[in-house]
Amino acid sequence: MALRPVQVNIKALDASAVGRFWAEALGWSAYSPGVTTYVGPGGGLVWPDPVAVCVDVVPVPGPKTATKNRVHLDLATTSAAHQAEVVAHVKALGATPAHVGQGEVPWTVLADPEGNEFCVLEPREIYRDTGPIARVVVDCADPRAMARFWGEAMDWALHEVTDAHAVLRSVKGVGPYLEFLRTPDVKTVPDRVHLDLLPYPGDDKAAEVARLRALGATDLDLGQGDVPWTCLADPEGHEFCVLASH
Repeated sequence: MALRPVQVNIKALDASAVGRFWAEALGWSAYSPGVTTYVGPGGGLVWPDPVAVCVDVVPVPGPKTATKNRVHLDLATTSAAHQAEVVAHVKALGATPAHVGQGEVPWTVLADPEGNEFCVLEPREIYRDTGPIARVVVDCADPRAMARFWGEAMDWALHEVTDAHAVLRSVKGVGPYLEFLRTPDVKTVPDRVHLDLLPYPGDDKAAEVARLRALGATDLDLGQGDVPWTCLADPEGHEFCVLASH
């Protein structure tokens, strides 16, 4: 039994507008299957996508209040010229420069129209085959502990673990990486961006949730009420949801 990350959940005041931004930024399509705006590869809505970790933008009544999100996306580029093109493109879509203490770095830190940070990376060979999202980055205090929890929670393979970061990727060697990056930041408000996980067909969602609790996950009440998904937090308090197959 194991779970797979299927989407990055982003809360937004204007889910349609933020969804359109991410669709244009990633070169994907925006779909509106319900109250959320789902962003995934073009050609028609496929859920879950067999390769990509997609984006689901969910409407909420309040704006971002954290100084910096604890989860963000890094976008891949193939050359210095491509990086410059992507930066210019997303700025034209409404992205703005963001300052999170990065100093002089070869990547560009930006924020989407509602202030959610993301990076446009300089070209790196490791991200040549990831698609537009190179990696999902999660700030944490203890990458080794996060590697233990998430390595057991998901069916992804652990590529590297140090005191500074831990890196996982699908065992199929496709799609983006998931990186837990050591930072001094601490959680002060509910996460604006989080991962949604999905059981495989035939696996029992309740059994998966029980397994996660045994690994150290805790139940999370965000006022979600009676919903088909289960809200949890990992051992460092990062929120995530286990979705129901449908």
